[in-house]
Amino acid sequence: MLRRREPVPFAFLVEAERFRSNVAPPPRQRASTGQIAGRWLLGVTLVSGLVGSLVLGMPALSTPTAPQTPQSQASQGR
Repeated sequence: MLRRREPVPFAFLVEAERFRSNVAPPPRQRASTGQIAGRWLLGVTLVSGLVGSLVLGMPALSTPTAPQTPQSQASQGR
């Protein structure tokens, strides 16, 4: 049994699904030297910030090995 398609009140919507343009988009504009340098500098700044926070935060994350208890001179035999 074949089902008939319902009529679409907006025929241009059906046409738009089948339409393919043969016009190519314009080529992308190359980034200037200043833009490339700015992106590179931003990347270096972000990486150095992450590395710096890791280096500065490592002492706070490390646990002390053993608490040093003060020893009296009598226990040293003096």
